[in-house]
Amino acid sequence: MHGTTTLLIELGAIIMGLGLIGRFAGRIGLSPIPLYLLVGLAFGTGGLLPLSASEDFIAVGAEIGVILLLLLLGLEYSASELVGSLKTQYPSGLVDFVLNALPGAAAALLLGWGPVAAVALAGVTWISSSGVIAKVLTDLGRLGNRETPVVLGILVMEDLAMAVYLPLLTALLAGVGLAGGSITLLIALGTVGIVLYLALRHGRVISRAVSSDNPEMLLLVVLGLTLLVAGIAQELQVSAAVGAFLVGIALSGEVAEGARKLLTPLRDLFAAVFFVFFGLSTDPNEIPPVLLPALLLAVVTAVTKVFTGWYAARRAGIAPKGRLRAGGALVARGEFSIVIAGLAVATEPRIGPIATAYVLILVVLGPLAARWTEPLVLPLLERRTAGAGTTSGTASGTAEPSAPAAPEAAPAAGPKAPEPADPEGSPSPTGHGT
Repeated sequence: MHGTTTLLIELGAIIMGLGLIGRFAGRIGLSPIPLYLLVGLAFGTGGLLPLSASEDFIAVGAEIGVILLLLLLGLEYSASELVGSLKTQYPSGLVDFVLNALPGAAAALLLGWGPVAAVALAGVTWISSSGVIAKVLTDLGRLGNRETPVVLGILVMEDLAMAVYLPLLTALLAGVGLAGGSITLLIALGTVGIVLYLALRHGRVISRAVSSDNPEMLLLVVLGLTLLVAGIAQELQVSAAVGAFLVGIALSGEVAEGARKLLTPLRDLFAAVFFVFFGLSTDPNEIPPVLLPALLLAVVTAVTKVFTGWYAARRAGIAPKGRLRAGGALVARGEFSIVIAGLAVATEPRIGPIATAYVLILVVLGPLAARWTEPLVLPLLERRTAGAGTTSGTASGTAEPSAPAAPEAAPAAGPKAPEPADPEGSPSPTGHGT
């Protein structure tokens, strides 16, 4: 067959198959990400039926998928929300980094992969999946819960940290050395600072310049601007994904809302292509040898994410039920772990199989942890507390009730923050999410 004919047939079959897989995943309450990865594994090198004609097209589509993922993420947040989250949630963000990045770095070093791979695998285990978590919270009806702004605050901190982490990782992978990496990091920090300043002071002006009543013109201008900025950022070694994220932050109001509606279908299409491409670039025969390390890493970092959510919710004065729900909700890893691994595989190919297995495990375990962490762990905590109270009462003759902890900080303002709920974290009668 002619090359173009083969390309059309392969692309048509892949895209239609992804659509059917996505519908199936939705019906069983599962994120489609692990199924997309499995499709890539099936049709990549060492798979059941390797693709030939469409591989280059899928590679370009994967790059666009990463850019659109970060653009839409930036459109969800305003500059003021990001600054507000930094002020109130930075202690929780630091705890999140220490508890969840260090296991990945330690695993890479124990496997003998070197410091650059350690930085990459630390990012894979650090970042939770905003997409999976948002869907799980919606499906469980928790958008109005008191702990939900805490979860969103952690996600905002992670997303903002990506604007610094991704350029640093890109520089390290390029082998530019300490001096070059420092310059790249300074450029990234300066760029983020300038964009935040412009968005805070002149966001309306930027949005008016991009705005259009014609949906077609708005789509073309926003998409073209994003690809242009992403390309320039890539040339400066700041990462195309970060450039797209900053474009999203700079837009606000009706322009951001309109662009979000227009670009969401494109994002979903190219993001699916990206996950397939990552699967294509991973040899399925390399996964079984790393399955045990990936499983151990998944268990450890699932527990550390629960501790992260507990700590952040405790700072907000939320009861133990809500703390456990916050921790369980943060367990899922997904799109950004794959983005980081996708950047690293060219330099350290061994990261691909373990990252694929790791994400496959946690993207399935994440929704289960969000649903079952609180009902499974809370009875154990209550029995432990009751036992400690009984011991204390026996020793002193009377057990004094513990006073509720005063909140150390207010919940962070996340995107589209839901209305507050009762102290136990259940939705209020009037509370609702957006």
